Amino acid sequence: MRYFIQFSYNGTNYHGWQSQPNALTVQETLTKAMSTVLNHPIELMGAGRTDTGVHAKIMYAHFDFEMEFNAESIVHKLNSFLPKDISVFEIIKVPDSAHARFDAKKRTYEYHMHTFKNPFLTELSWQYGHPLDLVLMNEAANLLLTHTDFECFSKVHTDVNTFNCKITFAQWAQEENKLIFTISADRFLRNMVRAIVGTLLNVGLHKITVTDFEAILKNKNRSEAGFSVPAHGLYLTEIVYDYVKH
Repeated sequence: MRYFIQFSYNGTNYHGWQSQPNALTVQETLTKAMSTVLNHPIELMGAGRTDTGVHAKIMYAHFDFEMEFNAESIVHKLNSFLPKDISVFEIIKVPDSAHARFDAKKRTYEYHMHTFKNPFLTELSWQYGHPLDLVLMNEAANLLLTHTDFECFSKVHTDVNTFNCKITFAQWAQEENKLIFTISADRFLRNMVRAIVGTLLNVGLHKITVTDFEAILKNKNRSEAGFSVPAHGLYLTEIVYDYVKH
């Protein structure tokens, strides 16, 4: 039987989601906890990969298990067993063919910035004090919805078959001393959101124009785009499936 597990994590202490040798990851930590609690070796397939230091308010993974179990009880045991920076919300029985990565219809990320020093946000948001033109940044962000090839924002030498993504939402919002960029798409490339944010900041600083931003999209050259903003401001906030209630 196949199950989805819904969870969240603060990525500060982890080298991303995916297990790797000689580094602490969320996948390794959660897999060990589940194998212990269920008293059986568990393999988790995540909905995607988050890089070192990136957070997830909502994340999914699937696993197979032969026997019925009390999901509520297992969730409670897992949360007692896991470190304080990983929290499990729910375990859901899904169709046997369900796939956490390939069946996702939409993913949403947020990038958090704050404009004034705040000790409570140090590890959870990026402090950035330069004045920004949010009107122009949103004008440029709207152009993302009119393009599908985002090679210019992809990590170089990455192993992907296509750079095409369908972005359905991209917008900046200001809440007092906080700036939040929200972006939704069917899929994302490695480092894509952080590179988009860095390039949009150049628009907001008037270093490049909105026309320049579109030219970067068309030229497909990573070296023309902006820098990648720090990982600790990035959050995976939503993943949508047909068979999971939201």
